[in-house]
Amino acid sequence: MIAYVRGQVTAVRPTEAVIDVGGVGLALHCTPSTTSALRLGEVHQLAASLVVREESLTLYGFADEDEKAVFELLQTASGVGPRLAQAMLSVHSPDDLRRAVATEDLVALTKVPGIGKKGAQRIVIELKDKLGVPGSGPSLTAVPSRPAPGSADWQVQVHEALLGLGWSTREADRAVDNVAADLNGDGDHDVSVLLRKALRHLART
Repeated sequence: MIAYVRGQVTAVRPTEAVIDVGGVGLALHCTPSTTSALRLGEVHQLAASLVVREESLTLYGFADEDEKAVFELLQTASGVGPRLAQAMLSVHSPDDLRRAVATEDLVALTKVPGIGKKGAQRIVIELKDKLGVPGSGPSLTAVPSRPAPGSADWQVQVHEALLGLGWSTREADRAVDNVAADLNGDGDHDVSVLLRKALRHLART
């Protein structure tokens, strides 16, 4: 079992990072809030969870053990796989998810793409006694983040991230267009924030 990965960051995209470990580049799927803290060329350590499937081995990376623990607990709910668990953590922080489940806030849960009202109800029922109570950590919306150095245009990055999360090209195109319209000339192109806006647009359609 891989508990964490430590090494030099050689590539960063909105939902993926590549870390050089002993000359081997390991690709880790991450939330935008996790990748936003990584810097090319610097040494970083990420908590890690290896998801084993018959046809694939997929490594997920996390800013800390709490995010990793919530990711793994989410998958114990019926119908929640690693991709949906990552989408949940892309929209909400671990404490925000604990709060939503503890208070049965179905509106917050259905903001996550792929979760409808029935799915949210099932998650609350199955996870209410597992996730625990919210701590004193900040909400995801309060976490500052910046685009990775040398990153491409934000529209390209957000589009690629949406495709990586399982959305179709047409859906990704529409979401990026909606976010661009919302910016209305605003020069702040924080990729992780814009990706979350795109996910919320998709959740409303």
